[in-house]
Amino acid sequence: MTNLVVENLRLKELILVVNKNRAFFDEFVRFIQSYGYPHIHNFVTDIDQQRVQFVLRSYFSTPFATTLFDGIARPYNDAKSKWFFITWLLRDAPQQRLQPIVSSLSGSPIDNKIWVVMKIMAFVAPLLPCPSQWEWSAISEVMLQRIEGSRRALKGGLFEAIVRSQLVELFRRHQLRLRVTPNEVKLHDETYDVEVAGTAKKILMPVKTRETMGGGHALLFTRDIHKSISVAHDNGFECIPVVIAESWAGNLDDLPCSNFIYIQMNPNQVDKINPILEQKLENLVGFFQMIQ
Repeated sequence: MTNLVVENLRLKELILVVNKNRAFFDEFVRFIQSYGYPHIHNFVTDIDQQRVQFVLRSYFSTPFATTLFDGIARPYNDAKSKWFFITWLLRDAPQQRLQPIVSSLSGSPIDNKIWVVMKIMAFVAPLLPCPSQWEWSAISEVMLQRIEGSRRALKGGLFEAIVRSQLVELFRRHQLRLRVTPNEVKLHDETYDVEVAGTAKKILMPVKTRETMGGGHALLFTRDIHKSISVAHDNGFECIPVVIAESWAGNLDDLPCSNFIYIQMNPNQVDKINPILEQKLENLVGFFQMIQ
């Protein structure tokens, strides 16, 4: 009845990552059990603050054999794994909310983290009084939500890298005197993921991906694309937006640019998108030759 992807491919990938993170949870349980806590609930509700502080210091200082994985299954290092896990365990956001607090404190990095974790633990433990709320079934749901947010950003970075790589190969194959610069470009408050430099002109290429179809964010997605193009043109750059979205309501004819790439597919279908993207870039060789 429809060619759209009905299945939530993102959920499948996220659950695979969460299941990989089970090993870190199990090692943490064994770690606190070695200090006499039979269950995580016993640890977070311990009123002996000196003992809790001692265990946390050991936790942050002792290397684990396992690691946490991010939203696209890349391993975090030991320090980040420790910090992310303990704060996810306490239902908090390690980067967005807590890291600025930790950085504002005057102690050592570990002392600061211990102080913050103990404050949060004292606040959260009474809110989650049931031991079952500290078991894997509950923590895995928290982890699923946390890595989903990181995965969106990481997926965007993945397609940025793919576009860069394919452009480099395209220019090499056609012997074009164009260079893909190594960093993203910022103009005012707009960010462009890929910059192509010729002798006389430069091309800015924002890479935009979207999985879902409707809602207010769809309007923001369209507005963001139009704004990126306008800001690039106002500053004397050519602009070729790369849009990967399964169902985008934007009118392609209204885009204020002569060239664009639109791939009407779910961005989770990376293997299927790669050859389509390669062909669409190939179709722009004539334009690239004009600005080299």
